Amino acid sequence: MSTAPDGISGSELLARQMRDEGVEDLFYIMGGPIIEVAGFAADHGIRTIDCRHEQGASFAAHGYARVKRQPGVCLAASGPATTNLLTGMANAYLDCVPMIALGGSASLRAHDTDAFQEYDQLAMARPVTRWAGRVNHTDRLPEYFNMARRKAITGKPGPTYLDLPGEVLYGRVEQESVWFPKGGTPAPRPYPDEGEIEKAIELLSKAERPVVIAGSGVFWSAAGDQLREFVETTQIPFFTTPQARGIVPEDHDLAYLGARGQAFREADVIVVVGTRFNFIISFGHAPRFAPDVKVIHIDVDASELGHNRPVDVPIAADARVALAKLTAAAKDAGIGTSDNWRAQLAELDDRKREQSRMSAESDQTPIHPLRVAEEIVNFVDRDAIISVDGMETLNFGRQWIPSFVEGARLNSGPNGCMGVGIPFAMGAQVAAPGRQVVAFVGDGSFLMNIQEFDTMVRHDLPVIAVVSNNGGWTGGENTTPGRSLGFDQQYHKVVEALGGYGELVTDPNDLHNALERAAESGKPSCINVHVEEHARATTVAFGGYSTMMSRSDG
Repeated sequence: MSTAPDGISGSELLARQMRDEGVEDLFYIMGGPIIEVAGFAADHGIRTIDCRHEQGASFAAHGYARVKRQPGVCLAASGPATTNLLTGMANAYLDCVPMIALGGSASLRAHDTDAFQEYDQLAMARPVTRWAGRVNHTDRLPEYFNMARRKAITGKPGPTYLDLPGEVLYGRVEQESVWFPKGGTPAPRPYPDEGEIEKAIELLSKAERPVVIAGSGVFWSAAGDQLREFVETTQIPFFTTPQARGIVPEDHDLAYLGARGQAFREADVIVVVGTRFNFIISFGHAPRFAPDVKVIHIDVDASELGHNRPVDVPIAADARVALAKLTAAAKDAGIGTSDNWRAQLAELDDRKREQSRMSAESDQTPIHPLRVAEEIVNFVDRDAIISVDGMETLNFGRQWIPSFVEGARLNSGPNGCMGVGIPFAMGAQVAAPGRQVVAFVGDGSFLMNIQEFDTMVRHDLPVIAVVSNNGGWTGGENTTPGRSLGFDQQYHKVVEALGGYGELVTDPNDLHNALERAAESGKPSCINVHVEEHARATTVAFGGYSTMMSRSDG
């Protein structure tokens, strides 16, 4: 698209700033008034992935960000197209994922006239974003996109939203009058208070059973190496939140995944870095943790320190900087951890693993879901990206599939949002071309965004989806209203009809070859696996309520 003699359009200004901010990929669906933004973005070298539903576009931007460690960008037309982005914004908001959502909107001049698609999209976006703004003047579009990016990555990351009225995008200005802020600047790194580092070392010097709990803030800070050096220096066992798996490889000598419960209950000091005291770690309360456990909490967001429970040593700082400081101080102080504490956790971890191994290696039919997880483990490369989605499937994946690389594990997160598995995987494949991407999903969640297989076919994104098909929304018995879906759906044939590869598996011994055939096809694929209908995982449930229901006939 060429620039007209009478100036440059708002759509091109926005596309140019996106390029200058380092945006490489954009997820969208065409429509007014944003269609020229997508066109100019392509002209400026940005890959544009046109999806089949705006929700899929926003989820893909989320998955992309979790792999690329850069804000994902999604773009939607006005009205219902932008409202379709909202679930993705909300998911990224609770998951603290940097994402920039761009929504076309009704003309400013038409406000309060009952114009076409005229309602307050900005007001809808504000509760589920870190920041939301509306651009009222064409020449300020670059400034506002720069602002949206900075606010998405600074401090606790999260989604931002820009409302883009039609006449602002279509308007033309002289390029010389436009301020283009310097793009792509990194987020600042707040440094810890030296006094708090000293207090932390004092606590650790007295600890007999310390534990490190790391969250996704370590990933966003690019502090994986610093975390690894800290635990290896101090020999403290470490655990991660689900969103942070793989920050340090889970086959590390100090990783004891199966001993998580005992480690939390018996720890006398916990170092919590880059995560919140939310429901995922039971708010830091007893009985999950000892009532008198001492807490060192590192978070870039000072408002999280002391939230939900008291903290003995609050450290408001970037995780990378704080961990480096702690490591240096720990070396000087000679901090170490007893062999006995680690041996206890190692013994329990091994025992728990063996308890699950029987199911993971079982030849039973219908197939046990852990056997499906085991076949995925045996099939994928060490740096493969795994997207897990569903209820029981999510739990089985958490129980059995390890992570060895940071940014390679995607799941529904604190929002518990079903349907994310396929678009997350799609975004991940865009972010990491050439790497294996496998989506391990339940049959209920699989169908929610199955249309994005068409997107993946058109854009040559060879994601492999393994459907753990238990014929229902949950495990357990069919006494729960609405639980049963049956096994008649031919999910693999739907994917075939969209141009992908599909296969049905009912024998566990066919699983490996089916995965190999899917990979050899080079196409987006669906392996539809009939699994044991009522199998339940043994991991701790994260939700605060039950989806199961017991009914008597009386």
